[in-house]
Amino acid sequence: MLSLSNLKAAPGVKKNRKRVGRGIGSGTGKTSGKGQKGQKSRSGAGIHPWFEGGQMSLQRRLPKRGFTNIFKKEYEIINVSQLNSISQDGPITPEVLKEKGLVKKIGLIKILGNGDLGSAVTIHAQKFSRSAEDKINKAGGKAVVI
Repeated sequence: MLSLSNLKAAPGVKKNRKRVGRGIGSGTGKTSGKGQKGQKSRSGAGIHPWFEGGQMSLQRRLPKRGFTNIFKKEYEIINVSQLNSISQDGPITPEVLKEKGLVKKIGLIKILGNGDLGSAVTIHAQKFSRSAEDKINKAGGKAVVI
């Protein structure tokens, strides 16, 4: 019967660890499997994977161009035509847009004027294009800047 006291590992699973530098008969004696000379044979050797042998590194060879503005504002963009799909009595807020799946996150939202608006709605957003504002007002709605 199999129990914890007589469990054995499957044959070939357990291997003895390699004992390097223990004489010529071990197979890894003398130079301990490190070859003859060179950087990798020295004690404490080990170079990082991105080391290029002393050659000028790729990161330093590439030209430095442009600039990243860390204060850039990313707006979620919605067209006026997309607002037709929302059947909502009451104002359309960023929370409603998130709930309906028109925006990924409730952050900065900008309404653009592509398409036509079918009904009069009140829309709350951070920004509106001039054409979007005109179309919302023409339909009898209201564009409220948050």
